[in-house]
Order: sequence, then structure tokens, then C-alpha cells
Amino acid sequence: MKEQVQAVKRMQDYIKAHLFEEITSSDLANVAFYSPWHSYRLFREIMNMSPSDYIRRLRLSTSAIRLRDEKVKIIDVAYDCGFDSVDGFQRAFLKEFGTNPKEYAQNPVPISLFIPFDIVSVVEFNEKYSASEESDFKEKKMSNEKTNVKSVFLQIIDKPEHKVLIKRGVKAEEYFDYCKEVGCDVWGILKSMKSLCGEPVCLWLPEKYIKPNTSKYVQGVEVPVDYDGVIPEGFDVITLSAAKYLMFQSEPFAEEDYESAIENIWEAEKKYNPSAIGYKWDSENPRIQLEPIGERGYIELVPICK
Repeated sequence: MKEQVQAVKRMQDYIKAHLFEEITSSDLANVAFYSPWHSYRLFREIMNMSPSDYIRRLRLSTSAIRLRDEKVKIIDVAYDCGFDSVDGFQRAFLKEFGTNPKEYAQNPVPISLFIPFDIVSVVEFNEKYSASEESDFKEKKMSNEKTNVKSVFLQIIDKPEHKVLIKRGVKAEEYFDYCKEVGCDVWGILKSMKSLCGEPVCLWLPEKYIKPNTSKYVQGVEVPVDYDGVIPEGFDVITLSAAKYLMFQSEPFAEEDYESAIENIWEAEKKYNPSAIGYKWDSENPRIQLEPIGERGYIELVPICK
């Protein structure tokens, strides 16, 4: 099964690298090292969709970001996505996101983007979080696994007063439990929205921001304090005061080593004393987690005050 998952991962990587080129079943078979028929079957079985559906959804989500952030013509985006006509692109966009691309370009609203997850990481997570191993995995996480990521870089960041649109969980205190409670699809909605920091954030909320029977750990998107746009269904809005943060950033890591990178940052946060730079930890503002991305390293922001 491991080799089959790796074959699908290679197909994912090829699609990402050649997204706006013609991608044939032979191309995918060549990188999967299986026959075209077997490669197709593997991809559909493991990803729960055909390669063509995967490519179409990924192209449409990429086009939505372009329409949101760039001044581009619908016809150019349509042809870049591989559609033969604007009408075909418009129908596909409407079916995928529930809004017309022209209307979306003029007034972007939160939509559910297709965010393909690294299948290797998903499979590893499912294996580690099987019912029989879940509690055991959590206990061993920090103590038994060795990290290959060592260096940690620090930087003081100033955040102005701003709002955060958040999706609350139930009891979650970390990412995996949150995904089990809320589902991972919420990330697609967050990625569709313009963020002050350029990407969605995950927050560990102080007590004052936690509603009864909701989680400490949430995901959301930072927006200006005067934001009056659409709030996705099921989301709340909190206002955070201006604050200073100490940014902990690991060195770049291989994607499969993301757990080690996270653990290394957590260990650094435990050991670091901010009084060395004239500050103390600030319990009035949330700790912030950014998406682990291997090429930049893992990042967390911990609030500090004088």
C-alpha cells in the first residue's frame, strides 16, 4: 500500500508542476510507474476522484484566486484553465463555487476552494490516529520521535488592531482534533479570502474569546478592523487589539518531516524566556500557527508584552 500511495503522490506532484499544460493519462502513468489503466484506478481509489476531476477542480480554484487578486479577462483565465470556451468555463465555475466568475471577480465572496492535501501525510495521519493507537500516539509524540530540524529563528512582529473571522470547533486543542470535529474543507473557504498576513491562520484562543462549549483551537482569516464583507455561514468574528508577537520559525524541512518541525518549535517556545529581550508572554492575545510549508519552515507567533 505504501508504494501505491507514493505513486499517487508522484502524480499529484506532476499535476502541480504542469497544471496549465496538457496532462495525459500517459504522463501520469510515466511518473506513477504503472500502466495508464492501473494508475487511473489507483488515483481514483485513493483520492476518491478521477485525475481529470482533480485537475479540473485545482485549475478552477487557481483561476478563482487569479480573478480575486488580478485584473484579468475572463476569456484569458478560461483558456489558461484549458477550457475551449468562456461558456464552458463559466458553467464549470458556477457549478464548483455557486457563483458566476464575472460576478466573483467584481465582488469576491468566500467560496470553498479545492485544496488538495498531500496524500502521504493524510495516510500517515490516518494510520497514527487509528482508534487503537490514538491515545498512544499523542503520548509518544513529543518523547519518542527524534527531530531532524534544529535551527529556530526569532523575530518580533507588530500586528495592528484587526478582526479575525473564525470557525470554532467543539473541544479541539490542536489541528488533528479540530479536523476531526470541523472537517478539513474549511481551509478551502479560508484560502479563498484575502488575509492581512496573506494566508489563513490557526489560533489558540485565550479564555475571553472562547464561547461556552467551543474549542480553544480555531482556524480563521485575519481582516482589517473595519471589515464589513461577507461572513461565511457558521463563522464568528472576534476583534484583536494591537499586539506584539515573537515569531518562531524553523529552518526549511522535507514535507514528510512536518511533525518534527512543529515539535522543534514547541520545544523552543517552552525553553525561551522573553525577559532576555525585555518582554514577557502575553496571555491576553492568541498564539498563532501558520500552515507548515517545508520550503519556508514551520512558523508560530507567540504574543509578548513589556
